[in-house]
Amino acid sequence: MREVIASNKTVSAAGRSTNCHHNPQVSCGDCRLSGICLPISLHVEEVEKLDDIIQRGKPLQKGEYLYRAGEEFQSVYAVRSGCVKTVSITNDGQEQVTGFYLPGEILGMDGLANDNHTNSATALETSAVCEIPFSRLEELSLKVPSLQRHFFQLMSKEITADQDLIIQLSKNSAEERIAALLLSISTRNYHRQLSATSFRLPMSRSDMGNYLGLTIETVSRVLGRFQKNDLLKVDKKEITILDMDALKQVANAV
Repeated sequence: MREVIASNKTVSAAGRSTNCHHNPQVSCGDCRLSGICLPISLHVEEVEKLDDIIQRGKPLQKGEYLYRAGEEFQSVYAVRSGCVKTVSITNDGQEQVTGFYLPGEILGMDGLANDNHTNSATALETSAVCEIPFSRLEELSLKVPSLQRHFFQLMSKEITADQDLIIQLSKNSAEERIAALLLSISTRNYHRQLSATSFRLPMSRSDMGNYLGLTIETVSRVLGRFQKNDLLKVDKKEITILDMDALKQVANAV
């Protein structure tokens, strides 16, 4: 169980509301996702300092941009509810999906290198997002070392995720790629204290195929094969994993 340590008390993430937080008034201390996107060692006064710099606007609607490629990098963003995808434009002008971000996950760090975003980010469904101005975050990180370490870890995870995607696209079969994506979503749901075996895919078959380097027909065919072989139950975007071990074997995860 993830906990935020506050003075001599502990505030359990499981004890908080499990509702989606579209409400912009929800603070970091009350957010059910704080155990994911914040260091678990932050003291309550440090959480309050971070809360002071976070901006919470109105929810993004499906298809609305959070930021566009080429825009000046000013902030990083934490998804509070919904799902956001990032895309880049290849040299031949094609759109390439580069990531899917679920509640509790941080995006926008692609702009750190050159002070301009290299990707565009759009909402896949109605999504609430916390904006964290990076200049203020740098100032606060100097005062709260655990926060600085946490963001270094997040950047490391971004690099690792990019490397994993490159490996998937260069070596793995369609079955391995799709199984790996489903297991990734399963694991991320588990860390949010949601079901690891029954969940709704926030992305379309087209987005899945684009991200994994597959056609939409191949994605649909593989999901159908998984269902026929009793690995999954598939009902449009609703997924139920029936045989986790078998799915891991397909993804070469065991």
